[in-house]
Amino acid sequence: QVQLVESGGGLVQAGGSLRLSCAASGTIFSHNAMGWYRQAPGKQRELVATITSGVAGNYADSVKGRFTIFRDNIKNTVYLQMNNLKPEDTAVYYCNALLRGTIYWGQGTQVTVSS
Repeated sequence: QVQLVESGGGLVQAGGSLRLSCAASGTIFSHNAMGWYRQAPGKQRELVATITSGVAGNYADSVKGRFTIFRDNIKNTVYLQMNNLKPEDTAVYYCNALLRGTIYWGQGTQVTVSS
């Protein structure tokens, strides 16, 4: 069983930065894929970034060059560093992990970017 707990969301002005954290409990290995997704009001959940074996994978085009995903395997934590935030980044951000064919989700953390 895996539990994911996100933190680090909040209210920030456009151009500001936030760092989201996702702490995983249970059996998570460095080779397990983890990722960040987001869901804005009235929209579908969308991929933000993924990471596997310490190597960042996909980034959504809208966040490339502004967001960075990385993980600390000793702490079993994956991070999302978000710079130059824009109002359109406002959403609930979710962490997920793929383990033995099962996808686990965290409860989400709200990010609000004011203009």
